[in-house]
Amino acid sequence: MESLLENLTNPALLFFILGIIAIQISNDLKIPDSSSKFISIYLLLCIGFKGGNELSHAPFSLEILSSMLLGIGLATVVPLLAFFVIRRAVNTKNAGAIAAAYGSVSAVTFVTAISYLEFEGVGFDGHMIAVMALMEAPAIVVGILLIRLFDKETEGSTTEKPSFSSVFNHSINNASVFLIIGSLIIGFLASDQQAAGIKPFTTDIFKGFLAIFLLDMGIRAGSQIGAMRQNGWALVAFASIFPFFNGLVALWVASFFTASTGNLLLFAILAAGASYIAVPAAFKNAVPESNPGVYLSMSLGITFPINIIVGIPLYYHIIHHQMVVV
Repeated sequence: MESLLENLTNPALLFFILGIIAIQISNDLKIPDSSSKFISIYLLLCIGFKGGNELSHAPFSLEILSSMLLGIGLATVVPLLAFFVIRRAVNTKNAGAIAAAYGSVSAVTFVTAISYLEFEGVGFDGHMIAVMALMEAPAIVVGILLIRLFDKETEGSTTEKPSFSSVFNHSINNASVFLIIGSLIIGFLASDQQAAGIKPFTTDIFKGFLAIFLLDMGIRAGSQIGAMRQNGWALVAFASIFPFFNGLVALWVASFFTASTGNLLLFAILAAGASYIAVPAAFKNAVPESNPGVYLSMSLGITFPINIIVGIPLYYHIIHHQMVVV
């Protein structure tokens, strides 16, 4: 327990908590939207570039293939499970949106987990960046297809439905996926000398920008907490418990083909995360009837803070104390 509490002293996590406190005491602290957007672009660019550069040094292996297959599998199975669990509490359109959010990934949670590993002096393999990128689109497609299959209003509607190709293209063509894949490719192509040339930008100042960004995310998350009271305790319970179930299952499955502490933690947090950037953007166009006040407040107001404050150190504690069967 002492080591678990000690892990919570990571400065980036404390800045996140500071942002939540600022909202709860009605402080006027705010990060300008333009600055927040720039920092998010910077973080994704750095993570993609460093991951691609590390991947260029690793020969293709069975572990890399297994990791990518597990990522795609999680992004397909998790939204299916989420849909049928939450369907009784909300209408079909919102259930599909929630399923897509929890089957997709949270890039910011992933970046924070990487920062946490660096803080602990633990490495991870570059192919985990590719796994994250692969998990973004399948869950969005599955969520929309579930709505098409089970929503009676959609069946009788005369409005034109978006085609499968347009849904798929939109889900993989959002800015975060494009940037992470593009940066991954650039990092893969860069030589060691070229990568070292921009190391002060991609590595040395990374943690400082992450601290500011998490302060902003704490402010945003804190503003969503109150909205959960209107959505009912069933959704609060789902947003609190379901991610841990996914994270522990992913941790167990991944332990069969990797012994890397860093890779195991990233798999757990990828499965436990919930998208609040890509999914709202996709569903705004594909299923405008879905209510972002429901699934966004769940993913950003409940799941995101739990993963940052409790989930990351908890999964690390489990892995570090060899409680996972490898």
